[in-house]
Amino acid sequence: MKIVILGAGSVGTNLHHALESKGIRAELIHARPLTANPPTAEPIPQADVYIYAIADHALREVISKVYAPKALHLHTSGSMPIEVFGEDKPHAGVLYFFQSFSREVLIEDWSGIPCIIEGRNIDDIAAIYSLAQCLTSRIYEAGQHDRERLHIAGIFANNYSNLMYRIAAEVLKDTQIPFEALLPLIDQTAAKVHTLKPKDAQTGPAKRGDHEVMNHHLEILKATPYAEVYQALAALIEKAHTH
Repeated sequence: MKIVILGAGSVGTNLHHALESKGIRAELIHARPLTANPPTAEPIPQADVYIYAIADHALREVISKVYAPKALHLHTSGSMPIEVFGEDKPHAGVLYFFQSFSREVLIEDWSGIPCIIEGRNIDDIAAIYSLAQCLTSRIYEAGQHDRERLHIAGIFANNYSNLMYRIAAEVLKDTQIPFEALLPLIDQTAAKVHTLKPKDAQTGPAKRGDHEVMNHHLEILKATPYAEVYQALAALIEKAHTH
């Protein structure tokens, strides 16, 4: 089986590394030359499977550059529909690994990474499942509706959580206390949601309805852009825990 990965960004680079580490040969191709005007890429090699690890805004254009009607075509997006593949690609689907990727730190162990798959027919789904199974056992079949909501959930759980870390670092900037002092707290909070529902793991003054403490914090933060964030998040927590 010959696999071509189109897109040498964070997802494509990690996926290429993961497949190669399992002894599965895959060719990694930079997609940017395909979208140049005029295109500057070499002809795309023939393959059995094409995996499009492309940003959503460029996905349709890159797909249009590939003509291989007998091959299986897969995108890796959490938001794009399967219909992004036209009638010229009757065998198509989704191979969405739900993880945060970067080219600087390649993931070695994919066994615990959830993979969301979708296919146009039973045979395509079976082929996609078999490919995903080479890397992980956590495979879920789901359509665009579920993938979109998982993607949004991931934004809150990962991207926005990281923003909170950045804000925390800024709050500590003019103190003698380093950001590292927060790491045991961060690790403990993350560990708790392995055994508790997030709502049950919630702690802090907003959950207790301690307005004296919260008002004091807002007074300290009033000269920063973070007071509004603090107040909005506190209101959401308090509302969720009002009985």
